[in-house]
Amino acid sequence: MRAIDVFMALTAAATVTAKPLRFSQPSTSASRPHFRRQDVNPFEGKKLFANPDWAAKLDQTHDAFVSRGDTANAEKVRAIQDIGTFIWVSNIASLPNIDAAIASARAVQDETGTPQVVGLVLYNLPDRDCSAGESAGELDSEDGGLERYEKEYLAPWADKLSGATDLTFAVVLEPDSLANLVTNLEVELCNKAQDVYKQGIATAIRSLQFPNVHLYIDAAHGGWLGWDDNLEPTAKVFGEVLRLAGNSTKIRGFSTNVSNYNPFVASVRENFTEWSNSWDESHYADSLAPFLEAEGLPARFIVDQGRVAAPGAREEWGDWCNVSPAGFGIRPGTAVDNAHVDSIVWIKPGGESDGECGYEGAPRAGVWFDEYVQMLVENADPSV
Repeated sequence: MRAIDVFMALTAAATVTAKPLRFSQPSTSASRPHFRRQDVNPFEGKKLFANPDWAAKLDQTHDAFVSRGDTANAEKVRAIQDIGTFIWVSNIASLPNIDAAIASARAVQDETGTPQVVGLVLYNLPDRDCSAGESAGELDSEDGGLERYEKEYLAPWADKLSGATDLTFAVVLEPDSLANLVTNLEVELCNKAQDVYKQGIATAIRSLQFPNVHLYIDAAHGGWLGWDDNLEPTAKVFGEVLRLAGNSTKIRGFSTNVSNYNPFVASVRENFTEWSNSWDESHYADSLAPFLEAEGLPARFIVDQGRVAAPGAREEWGDWCNVSPAGFGIRPGTAVDNAHVDSIVWIKPGGESDGECGYEGAPRAGVWFDEYVQMLVENADPSV
């Protein structure tokens, strides 16, 4: 899911800049579109649902600390197991994950009396991950992929979520997809996929227009789209997709840093961020917000802090694979000093390997990597 070539190219371009880029203001127009907005923050007064399947995997991590006599970190694992995370629905076969989440969240809500927000990631576009192929999906646009996406994947989403009116849903739409249309159209597959991506996400938006569903289009992260020259094109791509969905449709906002390692607020400014106004995710939200507003879009964000790299852990923004050292980031729901942010969230919770790269001994992508999780626990943000 990582567009390595994009990150390297952007970083290389930045390093040859003679002086910091000046922040450019968005153009405005009296005829700009005005889309409907979801005016309610879905996280306010609610708890992000804690996925019991992910929590169960952490039992192994807990036991590893206990076996070493490390009671402090063992207790920290128990606290982490109650932290809300998003659930990924990455192919047609994983649609039952939605049913399981609904049943579990409903039970927790009934038992505790605390309203639950069920976080879900909708991630199955045809020709998915067009620039890197690390998380290529099951659907091919040249083999009926868009039709299957709409009928076999999106239609069940709409049926399941619309029927669970007692729950609130926050849905992240297609991580990294539209970012590729901003920077990667020179890649043959991305160029071919651009209309499919736009139409697919527009259909997803149109299909999930329910009062209990709050939609966040993925906006990559500050190291990818946060460069000044990318901000206006990014907002325009988002605006085009909303126009395809129809001016009567609505979204709540945008997700950032999904599966990446950027801090919300950087404790130190690293060398590879020197020429960017978006040197952490809070600054990225501030940089992108006026361009979204110029397109008539809501400048609201959720920011993934499931994994955060320690200062100095990366040589470039493009280092994305099992970055070390890193730790679990800010606890979801922690108050932050940025009016554009709905909530800190854990969209990609730590546990599954990014691939056989980065941290020594890492297994193939998607395999539980407990040694790495133990490091995330040890380096976890104090809010955890």
